[in-house]
Amino acid sequence: MEAAQPPDMEMEEAAGPNPKKRRSDALATEKSPPPATVAAEAPNPQPTPTKMRSTNSQEPSPPGAGGDAGGGGVDRITGLPDAILGDIISLLPTKDAARTQTLASRWRHIWLSAPLNLDFGDLHADDESLAGVISRILSAHPGPGRRFCVPPQHLHDRPATVDAWLRSPALDKLQQLDFWEDRKYSRVRMFRPSPPPASTFRFSATLRVATFCKCHLVDSSVEALHFPQLSQLALEEVNISEGSLHTMISSCPALECLLLNRNSGFGCVRINSNSLRSIGVGAKYFDTPQFRELIIEDAPCLERLLNLQVDVGLFVSVIRAPKLETLCCLTDPSGLVFGGTAIQGVHVVSLTTVMRSVKILAINQQSINLDMVIDLIKCFPCLEKLYIKCCISGEKNLWRRKHRHLIKCLDIRLKTIVLEPYWGINSQVNFASFFVLNARELELMRLGVGSSNYNEVFFAKQHRMLQMEKRASRGARLDFKVKICPHNLLHINHVRDLSITNPFECRY
Repeated sequence: MEAAQPPDMEMEEAAGPNPKKRRSDALATEKSPPPATVAAEAPNPQPTPTKMRSTNSQEPSPPGAGGDAGGGGVDRITGLPDAILGDIISLLPTKDAARTQTLASRWRHIWLSAPLNLDFGDLHADDESLAGVISRILSAHPGPGRRFCVPPQHLHDRPATVDAWLRSPALDKLQQLDFWEDRKYSRVRMFRPSPPPASTFRFSATLRVATFCKCHLVDSSVEALHFPQLSQLALEEVNISEGSLHTMISSCPALECLLLNRNSGFGCVRINSNSLRSIGVGAKYFDTPQFRELIIEDAPCLERLLNLQVDVGLFVSVIRAPKLETLCCLTDPSGLVFGGTAIQGVHVVSLTTVMRSVKILAINQQSINLDMVIDLIKCFPCLEKLYIKCCISGEKNLWRRKHRHLIKCLDIRLKTIVLEPYWGINSQVNFASFFVLNARELELMRLGVGSSNYNEVFFAKQHRMLQMEKRASRGARLDFKVKICPHNLLHINHVRDLSITNPFECRY
């Protein structure tokens, strides 16, 4: 197929110039080639390809080619089979993938034969220009589709256009469908949730990942659905009835990750799944009916259970989840039930046989409370990592007399403790010193401090106050970090993030 014409001026400006090629010291500097752009907007003229070097040439390699630090190595990528190159290109952002057509005649057909990865977030332009770009890309690419991501407002603004896109042969056998916009870049805009067109569900047999955001899923559209290969499903700010929600979950026999965040139309979710490994849930402040109860009836493979909206009360009951390892976030332990027995206030019932599997726990509280944390350790005796976020410190956390008998018999297996924000006030020092002096397997205590306290004087003072020279674990160390992460405790931006083993470690 002929390579397509470079895009109009708006998209060319959005694309920007390519980086200059690196040169070895022995070569004369040459002018960098003109900027490459998304080459899928008009199907007729061919762009002039950049000259490709041969394996014996002294010219630099094309972008992505192997070679030494000076750019004078052998081009090993171009020699790969088309199928492998196509898989690589399908993983690139949309613009970068289409630009590979301009590298050389060898590359000209690869993008058009590779599975299409079309993400609106990769094409920076206003909505009107963007709609035209998408239509032209779909008309130029023969398919099949790998991923199609479109902001949900298009379901409201141009439903007929979205329907036409979804019916395009370029999206046949689509694997990932996202009516979604990255929250880091999304524009704040209110609009009435609209139902996705019927063409949305023609991919039900091939979809592996599906995200529905700010839309309305009506009963008639989901009651007969079946997603045999769907492993990741996200519903965010979606209106859906309780019956339709349970029908949708049960129609996914291979489902591993389920994200339910800020939805409306139901009050209770019951989980019975032999495949689910991760669940992320979050309730809204004002819903009718209000989502306030999650019941894990039978989830033999469940490993992670995460509350995304820790400031909204949610009653969670876990009846059977023998492999549950990661739990977040507890704001009120009275709202957590294991095996039919509730954790009431700070008085924790001994349920060690049920909860020995939990290794990672995150709690978010107004004030740091040592008594409550000790009771949770009794409930999760194999706990290895504890993440705590607090806003104020209203507790004194005195423990030397109060817990002198408990200390002798309490087996604390914690290896990592993360506490933020940390100001070094008495209640925090008392809390942290309990674990420094009694956790015999502790390896790391990380304290998130403000920039004003990030200095050697503050560090030395905390070493003295926490009595590090008397620490129970000789290998334990203090680690001070400036709190710069844009998130709170959880780092969940997309349903795929639920597959991360430890979602409390900041990746930014």
